This record gives sequence, structure tokens and C-alpha cells, in this order.
Amino acid sequence: MKILHIIPNLKKGGAERIVIDIVRNLSQKNENTVKLVLFDDKIEYEVDDIKKLIEIVPSKVELSITKKHQISILELQNTIELFQPDSIHSHLFEAEIVSRSCTFPKAKWFTHSHDRMSSLNNLNLFSIKSKRDLTNYFEKRYLLKCYRKNGGNNFIAISEDILYFLKSVLPNHMQSIQLLQNAIDLKRFEKPMDFNKVRDNAVFNMVSIGRLDKNKNHQFLIDVVLDLKNRKIPVDLTIVGEGNQRSALQEKISRLDLSNQISLVGSQEKVEAFLWNADLYIHSAITEGFGLTLIEAMACGLPVVCTDGKGNRDLIQEGENGFMVGEKDAKLLADKIELLFKNDNLRQKMGAKARKFAQGFGMEKYVESLLLLYKNT
Repeated sequence: MKILHIIPNLKKGGAERIVIDIVRNLSQKNENTVKLVLFDDKIEYEVDDIKKLIEIVPSKVELSITKKHQISILELQNTIELFQPDSIHSHLFEAEIVSRSCTFPKAKWFTHSHDRMSSLNNLNLFSIKSKRDLTNYFEKRYLLKCYRKNGGNNFIAISEDILYFLKSVLPNHMQSIQLLQNAIDLKRFEKPMDFNKVRDNAVFNMVSIGRLDKNKNHQFLIDVVLDLKNRKIPVDLTIVGEGNQRSALQEKISRLDLSNQISLVGSQEKVEAFLWNADLYIHSAITEGFGLTLIEAMACGLPVVCTDGKGNRDLIQEGENGFMVGEKDAKLLADKIELLFKNDNLRQKMGAKARKFAQGFGMEKYVESLLLLYKNT
């Protein structure tokens, strides 16, 4: 089977990380020929082992309501025709709208819905209230036309929340939607026997991983740490990730005199080392398509304390492998952290259950399910 994956680039992010793991795993199966197309030569992961499968194909689609569309897809169209894929699998909205502008009805087309694609929202000319709404309205009309042009489209929902969203916004005749929750390379997160923790046992070590943007809501985690400090609970929070909120976060950390409690360490290739060193994983995203980092943390034996991002509801078994706080209330999240800080036995039991739960999200099993979708959809 020939399989083409398309994503704008390989900058740090959950979607990019799982694409790499999918392509790597698929390429190890002799019956598959795999290609990964990027629009930009921006790669922030170690991909030497699959470098030969990656092709940079500069492509762009800019739709305009008042002017002529700017569509540059000739090179991508040629790449598709030369490769002759059986399945074309796109990731993230830019790859979606660019790839669907191409024509290749002989392939099965798959949209990996990593989040709620706002351009698919149900809108009509009477419900539009902003320029963004207007853009979404025309982008959806454009995409539906492209789906029909290629003989239909298949959607992969990564959580129950995304599945519900897609069913609510897609026309009945386009509801080829399958739930396939994301997965990780479990072997990567197994702590090696010779790994030594180098930390102060008197300090409760927490970690959070994610892009430093408003949606990931790290500002909220700073409030949580401040609350814990005021309770005289010795905590240390490491935030792994990079983004446009770094300066604002650093300013708030300094202003609240939390520099000894919170560290911004930027993007890291080996996030597992930070997880192995931690006692607890905390997560504060406002919305979450799935929550890949939660599974990574669980695979390392960490219980999770998080806010309700909807997509991560699939992952938290309340009081078993973690706690989910529905309200954005720093005190409520701090209460759960204090409980685990003061009850080491409970924390260890929850960590063991978290590790066991994560075993159901292995990449090998995931790719087998994905191949069945390619073949049978």
C-alpha cells in the first residue's frame, strides 16, 4: 500500500510528533511505501531515520472573499500523481485546505482531526458576526466542494469530543467518521534501569509540557503554584515548551517571586527525562483535542491533574489515574495537588494505574488499526 502523509512542517507540537511516529512505524512494515510531505523545511525533531521519506513541497492556498484566490499547488499535484498513493492522510488545517485543492480521486482521502476545525463550524450568512466567521463560512464551502471533487472524504476523530463535533457540522452524506484515539511509542517512555533521579526529595516535582500559547493556559499554572507556595507546600514546576507567551509568563513568574519554583526550559527533544524526574503531571489547556502529553506522562507512571479541555475527558479516570477539575479555579487544582503531595501511597497507586492505562495507547496497535481504516473505509 502506498500512503502519503501531509503536514505543513515538523515544528514542535502534538500533531507533528504523532505524524513522525506513524510514518516511522508504517515504514517498518515491508508491505507499505510511505512518503511524508512538508510545505516548509522546518524540522525540530530528530528524524534522521525517516529523512529519506520526507519531501519538501512548497505549497500554499490563500482564499479571498473579495479578490482572486492565491493557489499554488502545482508541485504538490505533481508529487501526488508521481507517487500514486492509495491513501492520502492530512494533518492540521493548512495541510487540509492545500491538499484538498489538488485532485486525485483514485486515492482514499483521510482528514486527521487533531482539534475542532473552526472552519467546519455550522454558519450561514445570517449567523456571521465577525470577519473570522465569514472566512470560516467560505472555507467550509470551499472544502466541501473539494471533498466532492475527490469522491468524498474520511475523517479520523482523535477523541469522543472531536467525534461529536464532526457529526454536528458535517453534512449527512459526508459522515464517514472513525474514532481512533492518538497513540505514543510506549518503549520511549519506559524508564531505563540505569536512570538516576537527581533531585531534592523534599520538593514535590511537577511538570507540564505544551506550546506556550494562550490556549495551553500556563498563566493559570502560575496561579496554582502561587497558591501552593502560600500553603507552605514545597513544589517545583518545570514547563517544557516554547511559544509567543514566554515573555508574559516569565514576567509574571518574576513579579510573583516564583523564580525558585517555576522553570521555563523551552522546547526539548527528550521530554521523557523530565517526566521520569517528576512526581506529578499537571495540564491546564482551555481546549484539548486529545491530550497526547497526558498519555506520555501516564506511561512514565505519573498521575495527572488537569483542567477539562473536553478531548482529554477520554483519558482521565477520576481518582484512579488522575483528577480533572472542571472549573478554571487555581484553588481547586491546588487542592488535588496537595492531596497527592500529602498522600504518597495514593500517588503511587494512581501512578501505577496511569501506567497500566497508557499501555492501551501503543503506536504499534494504533498503526494496525490505521491500516485497517486505509483498507476497509
